[in-house]
Amino acid sequence: MGTTKNIDLIRSRNSVSCLYVHLVFVSKYRRRIFTGEMLKAMEAIFCDACAVNDARLVEFDGEPDHTHALI
Repeated sequence: MGTTKNIDLIRSRNSVSCLYVHLVFVSKYRRRIFTGEMLKAMEAIFCDACAVNDARLVEFDGEPDHTHALI
């Protein structure tokens, strides 16, 4: 028997789905331009955008030359 995971499923009349999007934003030429302040601001912006679009920001992380967002 398989293990049961706590997964958010989207149930509609004809389907059941669980969709995740992994977005990676990279600065041009991988220049180190993102500061800690900028990453915090970007995370807040992503949270607001997700709330408006009925989505959830599962994870957000970044480094000086790129960011990752799991939505």
